Amino acid sequence: MSAVATLPATRAASGPGPTGQDEPVVVTRGLTKRYGSLVAVDRLDLEVRAGEIYGLLGPNGAGKTTTILMLLGLSEPTAGTARVLGLDPTRDPRAVKRQVGYLPDNAGFYGSMTGRQNLRYTARLNGLSGQPAERRIDEVLDKVGLTDRADDRAETYSRGMRQRLGFADALVKGPAILILDEPTTAIDPIGVSEILDLIRFLALDEGLAILIASHLLDQVQTVCHRVGIFHRGRLIGQGTVDELAREFGAGTGRIEVGVRADGSPSAPDVAVLFGEVPGVAAVEPLDPGHRGADLWRLTLADGADERLVAREVLARVLEAGLRLDRFGEARLSLERIYRLAVERAGDAGMQPGAAGAPAGDAG
Repeated sequence: MSAVATLPATRAASGPGPTGQDEPVVVTRGLTKRYGSLVAVDRLDLEVRAGEIYGLLGPNGAGKTTTILMLLGLSEPTAGTARVLGLDPTRDPRAVKRQVGYLPDNAGFYGSMTGRQNLRYTARLNGLSGQPAERRIDEVLDKVGLTDRADDRAETYSRGMRQRLGFADALVKGPAILILDEPTTAIDPIGVSEILDLIRFLALDEGLAILIASHLLDQVQTVCHRVGIFHRGRLIGQGTVDELAREFGAGTGRIEVGVRADGSPSAPDVAVLFGEVPGVAAVEPLDPGHRGADLWRLTLADGADERLVAREVLARVLEAGLRLDRFGEARLSLERIYRLAVERAGDAGMQPGAAGAPAGDAG
């Protein structure tokens, strides 16, 4: 797979998206979709701004795809409202589709046509033709790194190349919003990295609002400015990862400690040493050899005073003659945050998967 072309260095999406934006470009209020007695989407309140990468995180069947279909005007809500760039998708779906690029979880193309020919077809459907269309097609092919394979038949493309062609197809109309449904499923790690870089570039340098529906927690945490935790049709939490950690991580304090032993036979068993500290409920090795040190995560017992525990851990490190390499509060992973949020919602039975888990969304 060739690398994605002409992408500049991008910032990590570890915090909130751009500030100073006026109005959100995607807004839902009480958005609901019922199929008989099944509530697929339950009173969804959502906002996405220009230049922001928003991750809608949830397992298969959570209602992510149903939400997307309502935003695109492909499914009519049972109750509530949705506005996309101020437009009502139910009443004016064509105008919405002209402004929104959509990449489904398994984009389809005419295999006997080249990548460029597929894009020409999409351009014509969106009222683009002639030299303006050809210039736009060249631009998007360059952005997704497919220039060298643009004139090969689509049936010869790998899964990752077809996904990048899907990005080009969504971008050829010059949309203001990009909606991606499981954009990295079944792609190799290098391809995933390229796709995530492309997503960052499109938000940061082109100002697109990007809504990603995914069940792959590690990728969502890597690329998204804000995350909405979606469970059984309900949005049970949203914000930056740090905001969600503060909201759902109360009482689950953790400390990360990096230490170096001298390698002598008298060197203490670090796991035992930390496990004996009052207030420490669990000791977990994280990354042996981290910068020449062993890195440990200490999970505190419910009600434990983090300051007292930290003080005792430091005292024992010094008494044991260990060299302290790292010490601080551990950041909760998005996977842990999701589990805590679902537990608080009263049902821990449905969990999104790690990378490589089954994709798709029945809801």
